Amino acid sequence: MSTFATGTYSAITVPTQFVEANGIRFAYRRWGRQGKLPLVFNQHFTGNLDNWDPAVLDGLAEEREVILFNNAGIASSTGEVPSTFAGMAKNAESFIDALGLKQIDMLGFSLGGMVAQQIVVDRPELVHKLILIGTAPRNHDAGGGEGHITSETAAVFGAAYNPPENLWLKVFFTDSEKSQEAGRKFLRRYLSRTVDRDAPISDKVAPAQIAAIGEWGAQPGERFAYLKEIKQPTLVVNGTHDVIVYTVNSLHLAQNLPNAKLILYPDASHGSWYQYQEDFVFEANRFLDGE
Repeated sequence: MSTFATGTYSAITVPTQFVEANGIRFAYRRWGRQGKLPLVFNQHFTGNLDNWDPAVLDGLAEEREVILFNNAGIASSTGEVPSTFAGMAKNAESFIDALGLKQIDMLGFSLGGMVAQQIVVDRPELVHKLILIGTAPRNHDAGGGEGHITSETAAVFGAAYNPPENLWLKVFFTDSEKSQEAGRKFLRRYLSRTVDRDAPISDKVAPAQIAAIGEWGAQPGERFAYLKEIKQPTLVVNGTHDVIVYTVNSLHLAQNLPNAKLILYPDASHGSWYQYQEDFVFEANRFLDGE
């Protein structure tokens, strides 16, 4: 549990802490202004505590506490990675409960947005407001990709990059000069934490997460029925040219969630909120602070 003043840290200086729940030792970082509901982040495919944009994190932390965590089996957290989002959601709920939090706001990015949707279905009383970025509903259409992974995703993650972090220029940004320049600025921010960086992920993470994506994409039943039961105010965010989780999935979310607002950023791909970080922070803080 927190033993320090969370308001005195930033994304690149906040210590990594640990909390135990259900036999899992969860790694997390928590900082920001206290007094409002904390915002809990759910991470993307193969991401760890370091795979966030410090500018976005600190922009949000000026207004509220932000909480990053590695779910079970990810990087410096112990345990095994479940092969379903239902299993990942149960572990995330255990982590939140272990912190003694009765209600939170929640952000889910990409794969983390799928986990976040499941958490809201499981525990609607736990989540006050929801931010879903670059993600998809159940029964989504990957556009012909294998196992509900888009063909572009398979190509991007299957290629080699030198240096390795240049992978994120292809995952998060379009090929335009403007977007790539924003991507290079993001990478400098992304690499700015040099002390107490997180452990790398194991080889077991990607296969389990890919299996969960496939299961989520192929769930039976009426396609969007469960979304209509998610009453929380929801901010849906994406780029107009997301090739990792196709942009149309954000439209499906906004059309079927009863209380959703959609933001689409121009000339932007999967990392739209990192390309337009100042605008995103403004919109997200306004959304979270609203009635």
